[in-house]
Amino acid sequence: MSETTPPRYDVIAIGNAVVDVIASCEEELIDELQLNRGGMTLIDEARAAELYEAMPPARELSGGSAANTLAGLASLGLQCAFIGQVADDQLGTVFRHDMRATGIDFDTPAREGEPATGRVLIFVTPDGERTMNTFLGAGQYLPAAALDEELIASGAILYLEGYLWDPEEPRRAMRRAIEVARGAGRKIAFTASESFVIDRHGDDFRAMIEDGVIDILFVNESELATLTGEADFEAGLALVAGKVPVLVATRSEKGAVAIAHGERAEVAAVPVIKVIDTTGAGDQFAAGFLSGYVKSEPLTRCLKRGAIAASECIAHYGPRPEADMIALMAERL
Repeated sequence: MSETTPPRYDVIAIGNAVVDVIASCEEELIDELQLNRGGMTLIDEARAAELYEAMPPARELSGGSAANTLAGLASLGLQCAFIGQVADDQLGTVFRHDMRATGIDFDTPAREGEPATGRVLIFVTPDGERTMNTFLGAGQYLPAAALDEELIASGAILYLEGYLWDPEEPRRAMRRAIEVARGAGRKIAFTASESFVIDRHGDDFRAMIEDGVIDILFVNESELATLTGEADFEAGLALVAGKVPVLVATRSEKGAVAIAHGERAEVAAVPVIKVIDTTGAGDQFAAGFLSGYVKSEPLTRCLKRGAIAASECIAHYGPRPEADMIALMAERL
C-alpha cells in the first residue's frame, strides 16, 4: 500500500483483549488483600481466582486500554479496527461480541487451549479510585503471525498500549506493526499505560522517542515523571516535547496539556457532580483527543474533547462511554 492510498480506518489499535470485573469495596478490603491502591498489578491465574472469590458483587464489562479507546472513538463516529487475542472461551466470546456491537472491526482468530481470556479485577473505593489487578491471559501470546498487515496499513493512526509491551510475543508483534504502519506512511500513537511498564521497558520507550518512531505520545503526570526522571512536571514536558510531534499529558483534576509542533495548549478538567469510577478515564481522554486530531481540529479543541470524554467516563461504572457522545460533544464544545 502506497503512502498516497487513503486510509480505510481512522484508528487501528493493538492491545490487551480483557474483560473488566468491577466491584465497589471499602478501603479496608484493599489493605486486607494487600492490593496496590490506585495502581495496576499483573497477576497470575491463581491470584485472579483468589481475588475474584474475595470480591463483593461485581459487574463484568469488556475492557483493555486500547480497546476502550476504540470504543470511545467508535461512539464518536470514527471507523476503527482492533487487533488483540482472546481465548476460545466464554469471556472471549463476550469480548468479541462487545467490540463488534460497538461498531469496531475485530477479526483476530481466538487462541485454542490455555490460558483463558484475560481479565482485570477492579476494586473501586468510595472516592472513585480504582485498584486494578490484571491477568493478561491469552492476550500476552498475540503473535506477529496474527497480524493482518494489510489491515494495519489501512489505518490513518496505529494506536498501541504500553501494557501489551510487557509480554515478549506481543511486543515483537507491535514492533512489526510499527514497521508496517510507517512503511505505509501512517502515524503511530502510543500510550505509556502505567509507570510500572515504564520501569520495565523505559529504555525501549525512550529509544522510540529518540528515534522519532512515535508521532503522538499519551502520558499522565506520574508516567511522565517515570519516563524522564523529572519530578517537576514542566521539566518533564521540556525533555520530551521536542522529540515527539504531539505530546499529550493528563493531570487528573488539574486538567491536561498538549504540545504539538511547538504549539502549547492547556485545558481544565471538566467537573462532574460525583466521581463514581476512574477506570478508563485516560483511555477515553485519548479517544476524545484523537477524535479531534483525525479531523485536524485545533489543539485546544482536541484537548477539550478529551476532557469531556474523560468526565463522562468517571461519572459511571466501567471504562467505556454510556452517553450519546456525539450529542454530548455538540452540547459542551
